[in-house]
Order: sequence, then C-alpha cells, then structure tokens
Amino acid sequence: MELRQRALEVLCLCDPIHKATAAMEMFAHSAQFTIAPTAPALPAGCHLPGHPQRPVLRHHTEVARRSPATLEGRITLMHAIAHIEFNAINLALDAIWRFDAMPAAYYQDWLQVAGEEGKHFLLIRDWLLAQNHDYGDFPAHQGLWTMCEKTAHDITARMALVPRTLEARGLDATPQIQAKLRQAGTPDAWAAVEILDVILREEVGHVAIGNHWYRFLCQRNDMDPQSHYTALALKYEAPRPRPPFNTQARQAAGFTDEELAWLEQH
Repeated sequence: MELRQRALEVLCLCDPIHKATAAMEMFAHSAQFTIAPTAPALPAGCHLPGHPQRPVLRHHTEVARRSPATLEGRITLMHAIAHIEFNAINLALDAIWRFDAMPAAYYQDWLQVAGEEGKHFLLIRDWLLAQNHDYGDFPAHQGLWTMCEKTAHDITARMALVPRTLEARGLDATPQIQAKLRQAGTPDAWAAVEILDVILREEVGHVAIGNHWYRFLCQRNDMDPQSHYTALALKYEAPRPRPPFNTQARQAAGFTDEELAWLEQH
C-alpha cells in the first residue's frame, strides 16, 4: 500500500468518524506503507478537505464563545476543540499527500500526527456524546485550513505557519482552558481536563515535528530560520501569538531561546 495515495483518499473522506478512524488505522499500520516520490493526482469530484455538511462553517468572528463555567459553555468549547482536531487530521494528511522531495521520515512523522489527531477528535466526540451532543451541533470556523490553502505551494511556509504558529497557540491556550475547567469542578469538566492533558502532551510532539522540518528546509535552502519566519508571517498575515506563552511546552517542542525572546518582543 502506498502512503501518499492513501493519505489523499482519507483526506477526501467527508465522514469525520470514518476519517479519524482511518487516520488511526494508517498510523497503526505505518510499517506496511511504501512512499511514492511524487504526489498522486487529485481525483475528479474531490474537493479538499472532505468534510461533513455539519458543522455549518462561518467566519471566526461569527462563532459564539461561552464561559466554561456553564455546561453549555463547556460543550461549545469542546466542540470548537473537536473541530480544530478534525482540521488537524486534514492538515497532517495534506502534508503527506501534497509535498514532494522530502525524506521518508517526514512522511512518517506526519502520519504519526494524523493518527494522534484522529485519536484526539474521537476522545472529544465521546465526551460530547456523554453530554447528549455530537460534532456538528454548533457552527465552526476554518482558520487552520485557510492557512493550509495559503501555503499549499510552499512547504517551508506550511511548516512555519501551521504547526509552529497556529498549532503552537494551543500549547499556550490549553493550560488556561484547563484552569477554567478545574474551577467549574464538575465531573464533565474534570473529564475534559483529562482529555486536554492527552492532547497537550501529544501536541508538543506535533509542534516539535513542525519545528524540525522547518529547520531542515531552512538549512537545505540556506535560509536563516528566524528572519525567514518573520518574513513568512508578514507575507501570509499569520496571526500574532499572544502571551502568556507556555514556555515549558514550547521549549519541549524545540523552540529556541532566540525564538522565545522574539515572541515576547512581538
């Protein structure tokens, strides 16, 4: 079985449960895949990424936010995180399918990300089901995938601005979310905290993968990682990371002291 072809097939799937399960199965059988040197063609009628009719997709300014102090607010919050995880599956599969001329380890790394994001999505969906809701019950936005589209032609920009920018924001936000859930103190809130513990631990690894391959590409193309990142963030209008930063998690994910200092200054 060829990995990049299968990644494209799963990327085209519209059913979120099927997609998440398929991504996990791919990762579980990673040793069985060969890796083609060039990307397979996009099949006729497949629009990327495959996604269900629900949730309704809106601009991020039109998506309601509610306090985790209430059950309704916690459900809305966890639904939003489920949507991020769903898009993160698509991101990882697209990174496998789209970009040529990378070492085999690159494709294996992103296969790991796809499988773990699938697990994260299903963990949150189970939590939603326990609260008598499901993925798709609330509107969502496409911020993560929008940046994927912007960087579809440039793997260096993709590595710079998706895993090590947008996904790294989750490293900063998750402890704050968990603190609010702990304040709620209900069984459902504590269950959500435990799920976010799993996600945070594994997302450190995902951001580290983005950092690793971004630096690999900068070295291969004789570019300074920090100055090139600054230029890419400006060119593609990447959202500016906002403090407080989870310095410990960012260090574990491979951010340098120079990069952390840059974040604090900008």
